[in-house]
Amino acid sequence: MTTPSAPDTLITRPDGPPAANAPGLDPVQAEARRLVGARLFTVLAWDDDRGVLARVHTSHPAEYPVGGEKTMPRDAPWPQQVLVRQQPYLGVDPASVAAVFADWPTIEALGCGATLNLPVVADGRTIGALSLLDAEGTYDEGSVDRAAPVAALAVAPLLAWHAARTAVPTPEENR
Repeated sequence: MTTPSAPDTLITRPDGPPAANAPGLDPVQAEARRLVGARLFTVLAWDDDRGVLARVHTSHPAEYPVGGEKTMPRDAPWPQQVLVRQQPYLGVDPASVAAVFADWPTIEALGCGATLNLPVVADGRTIGALSLLDAEGTYDEGSVDRAAPVAALAVAPLLAWHAARTAVPTPEENR
């Protein structure tokens, strides 16, 4: 397959063992799987100040551990659509996955060739994104409508994650 080029993306993994999934997101994963299916499901918290997506929940901790981060240019199509314009992204085939995610070989190795990404929005600002991936042909425009309520279920857990993170002083603040 000729693969479209995803934007330059810095993907980091946590040092040491991965952290546990953030509280309150297991029911979000269960509902996503019930409504539209998701072989791979992750929840990413959006850190607008740093321009980073931090993984706070994963169905596949070996490949996508909690604490890992993704940084891609804000002006790239996917961040513009999902994080800035707060619109879902639907990728129905492997080429549309590879066009937006630099880690598409890992995604493909997990048997995923379609993606549905939903912004998680609170008080008009993007606080995260849900990433649902499954086999090619799994998602269509109807999937977007069926999955839309799932993003609302992630608001409270993501707000709690953000609040806990800002309540903990960074090493620089402790000096």
